Amino acid sequence: MKNPRFANALAGIPQDIPPIWFMRQAGRYHSHYRKLKEKYSFIELCKNPELAAEVALGPIKEFGFDVSILFSDILFPLEALGMGLDYNPGPVLSFRLDSEKDISRLKPVAEAISQLEFQKKAMLLTREVLPKETSLIGFLGGPWTLYTYASSGKHEGNLTNSKINLELISRFFEIITFLLLENLKLQLEGGAELVMIFDTAAGDLSPYYFNEYVAKPLQTIASVYPGKVGYYAKGTTKHQIDLIKDIDGLAGFGVDHRFSIDKLLKNNDSNGFIQGNFDQSLLFLPRKEFKKALKQYLEPIKLLSKEERKGWVSGLGHGVLQGTPESNVKEMVEIIREEFHVRA
Repeated sequence: MKNPRFANALAGIPQDIPPIWFMRQAGRYHSHYRKLKEKYSFIELCKNPELAAEVALGPIKEFGFDVSILFSDILFPLEALGMGLDYNPGPVLSFRLDSEKDISRLKPVAEAISQLEFQKKAMLLTREVLPKETSLIGFLGGPWTLYTYASSGKHEGNLTNSKINLELISRFFEIITFLLLENLKLQLEGGAELVMIFDTAAGDLSPYYFNEYVAKPLQTIASVYPGKVGYYAKGTTKHQIDLIKDIDGLAGFGVDHRFSIDKLLKNNDSNGFIQGNFDQSLLFLPRKEFKKALKQYLEPIKLLSKEERKGWVSGLGHGVLQGTPESNVKEMVEIIREEFHVRA
């Protein structure tokens, strides 16, 4: 029931061809998703387990990714806490955290987690429809990113406001870390082999804040579920990645296209996976130029030995962008497998 390439990457076993999956591989760029979106709202696609499984299956059938991902949204834990959630078209919460009084409006975690059972059901149904050789992972939003949304009330998070009320941050983190642990447990029970924590706002943090509000909570989560949690934040610095690499029990991490992944792989002393990191914008290039750019990117990775590139999970620097040509997505998967295929 596990993809052997993905299992090897998680275990640090050298191999020729890396596993491949993309963030947002099931989404607005894909005609399969857009056809479903003509009939159903985004929330319906997420919260109806049968529909969520159908969305997740689409890119597996079309592009042959090694890994499928729970189709959901990182903000549902905030909705479960009683903050409301609508998409117009971006996410908007019914209120924002601005004071201690707002914290008291949040529901208890025991009540909130019951509102997330649809994710477990979606995981179970997704596993049923996936090919047996496809792995399945879950995902959650990072505590800091969820806090930036909660303190803003909408998708355009005010990163200044989110940093200036330290007592509010502390109170929220006590709640959200507990809820994320329960949410992670729920996804694992649904069949997730790994749960990725996406912390898209974390790259903006100073070294001290990153340690306090990213590394420390992540250490708490990874300690409870060692080997079951991966991490990704866009815009991270080398110092931030070094902090992430030192987290005991973390299964691995992803980096965006600003890093030379061949150097990270060659000097990987964390024994975890490293995911990434082709620049997703280059998928918009005309076919000939796209192939040239992809092969240029792969060349230094190909110079590494199998041992040196063990743990590599091939993907993009971030997620697939809206409007990305599907033909280039398909060709990227094919080219990576062809470039690392060893002929007898």
